Amino acid sequence: MKIVFVLPDMPGGGSERVVAMLANEYVKRGYQVAVLLFAGDHVAYPLDERIEVFIAGQPSDGNPLIQIKRLFKMRRYYRKNKHCYIFSFCVRGTIFSVLAAAGIPHRLLVSERNDPTRITGQRLRDWSYRKAEKLILQTEDMRRCFAQDLQQKSAVIPNPIADDMPEPYRGERKKRIVSVGRLEPQKNHKLLLDAFADFHKKYPEYELHIFGVGELDKDLRRQAGELGIGDRVVFRGFSSNVQQEIRDSAMFVLSSDYEGISNSMIEALAMGVPVISTDCPVGGSRMYIENGVSGLLTPVGDRKALTEAMRKIAGDYSFADGLSANGVKAAKQYGLKNIADRFLEEAGI
Repeated sequence: MKIVFVLPDMPGGGSERVVAMLANEYVKRGYQVAVLLFAGDHVAYPLDERIEVFIAGQPSDGNPLIQIKRLFKMRRYYRKNKHCYIFSFCVRGTIFSVLAAAGIPHRLLVSERNDPTRITGQRLRDWSYRKAEKLILQTEDMRRCFAQDLQQKSAVIPNPIADDMPEPYRGERKKRIVSVGRLEPQKNHKLLLDAFADFHKKYPEYELHIFGVGELDKDLRRQAGELGIGDRVVFRGFSSNVQQEIRDSAMFVLSSDYEGISNSMIEALAMGVPVISTDCPVGGSRMYIENGVSGLLTPVGDRKALTEAMRKIAGDYSFADGLSANGVKAAKQYGLKNIADRFLEEAGI
């Protein structure tokens, strides 16, 4: 038996981190495990040396010849690994795998990792999802986005928390606000910078540290300068040790317009970092955060509400400590072993 995880690439992101955690856990249990990358060769997260990494292609930029070569290479791989369990963690990976593995004995499980309503080409996506034996969704809100027949073959499994997370920090926290995520429009770091500029007027001693890389890097740096906070905002890029780097921070902020479930958010909760998150579709933050108890939820795109949430944590240490303690409790139920078991159960392994 072989489990093959399918992703475009692993340059560092939420889906890639979940795949790395699950792949490492399964190989420890004695399963044969592979990671098939069809549009790149980056592996930002550590993988057990027993895990096979198969590179099926590079980014195609829509070039049909590159895509066809990718399909043939994937087909040769699936033919060589008949009866494998394909765990696809992206829409394109599902479509390519359905086409490449046609007529070859296999079993397919699909894990949807984002807001289903934001995906283009939903007809093609749904066609490929109907070929899967199981559709794994992160929240009940996600389930309601799909047609009835797909809902019936779906299961809700939230994101896991790694077993080796740093212990919650005990002591005086740094006057540092942190955010972790790709520098792309979905994450709405522009909102975060606007809110931090307002927050900074009352709390000038705080810094904002943004971890992540992406297409908006230059735009966000420019915005910080224009807002007059360029010397208080630190762009940290990608870090493979981000948990250790943020655990003593005053607060964590997720400003996304939409999310499946943010790994960085639940890791912050698990480490006791007080968390603020937009209450964004499709309900992932709401699954983990009870507003005002284990974290703070703010409306999507609401600059004033986000500013006030940051001020509330900065201005009330006992309130921040309460969020920290309750956040740790909320995150404990999502341990890696439990979530890994549930994936195997849904796959029929």
